[in-house]
Amino acid sequence: MGLFGRLFGNRAPDLPPADLSRVGVDMHSHFIPGIDDGSPDLDTTMELLQAMVDLGYRKVITTPHSMADGYRNPNDKILAGLEQVREEVARRGVPIEVEASAEYYLDHELEEKVKRKDIITFGDKLLLFELSFMGEPNALRSVVFEMQTAGYRPVLAHPERYTFWGGQLEKFEDLKDRGVLFQVNIPSLSGRYGPGVQKTAEQLIDRGWVELIGTDCHGMMHIEAVQGTLTAPYLHKLIDSGKLLNPSL
Repeated sequence: MGLFGRLFGNRAPDLPPADLSRVGVDMHSHFIPGIDDGSPDLDTTMELLQAMVDLGYRKVITTPHSMADGYRNPNDKILAGLEQVREEVARRGVPIEVEASAEYYLDHELEEKVKRKDIITFGDKLLLFELSFMGEPNALRSVVFEMQTAGYRPVLAHPERYTFWGGQLEKFEDLKDRGVLFQVNIPSLSGRYGPGVQKTAEQLIDRGWVELIGTDCHGMMHIEAVQGTLTAPYLHKLIDSGKLLNPSL
């Protein structure tokens, strides 16, 4: 054993970059220009979509924020933006399929939207929703029940990032028992959001609780964060798990 081996112990060999073409479909991003905190304009959207192609994706389901306070983004606005992006993709010949859903914020309006079925789903009636980063909403379980009663399959966006649940795996287990699917952000697996978030993401993967993975791409910095995660062991583990629904979307 050499000097560095004696000082630092044996180091696991570097893994090759993960093949994201095996994931195929990204289902969490912000590519519709000018309607949320994602891409500001159509040229940027095209640059980001080409970067997604270069990463190995064949399709994106882009998910602008939808919330009562801030980015309201009714369905017609999202779908009009989607059509604009599709037309430009075709004009420029970018080899990627683009669909749209939304990332619904669990606020006082979401339950009413669910009851009215005023929701843009993806896949087999999947509904992507997010929580406040400040604390667990009191209505979480009742809104999940309403989603399921309306025929939707709830997908919780980036559960690893809700630090108010850090270390409380029983909170995640309760949601899994209620039929909630989990979507982890790729950069979480290399510490992009901090070591605590990375640890939680790894624990969720170890327990087989992650069905979807997304870039949550808002801009080129997120593309770079994904590129920096490709050798992360838990990205390989998740892709190899056979549990991901992404390829079937």
